[in-house]
Amino acid sequence: MTETIDELGPVDWLVVQFPGTDYGKGQVAPHLQDLVERGLVRILDMVFLRKDEDGTLEMGEISDLDQSELGELRTSEAELAMVLSEQDVIDLAETIEPGNSAAVLVWENSWAAPFGSAVRHAGGQLVASGRIPIQAVLAAIEADAKEYTKEDAKEGA
Repeated sequence: MTETIDELGPVDWLVVQFPGTDYGKGQVAPHLQDLVERGLVRILDMVFLRKDEDGTLEMGEISDLDQSELGELRTSEAELAMVLSEQDVIDLAETIEPGNSAAVLVWENSWAAPFGSAVRHAGGQLVASGRIPIQAVLAAIEADAKEYTKEDAKEGA
């Protein structure tokens, strides 16, 4: 765990839904493990959810899954901070469609901790933050490319 609060990087969370009852067919865990091993993120909490077709919710933790689903991540359960309450998980489970499974992940952006610490030591403070959904970025790139193509056509005429 982080030695002092001054060393803590920004903390994010997400819920990723998968069709059926497997959590990404073992394809996602190795990529997450790579981020952890490179020191880019530190997992603070991870919960697994399954919602039956009738909407019945089943909650699980890392220890409830086998090696084929999580790989090396399964060994990191002892290091988790468990920041989500049971009510948090129940509220997040509302986003999951019946007949699907999901992973709820809370992580620290470890790569940003030294930057954040430097900002605080210089008297700075975070006054705004946000995240741009990837779909919006792709739409903006596509719109810009279309505009660029229109401008090229006008210049060439």
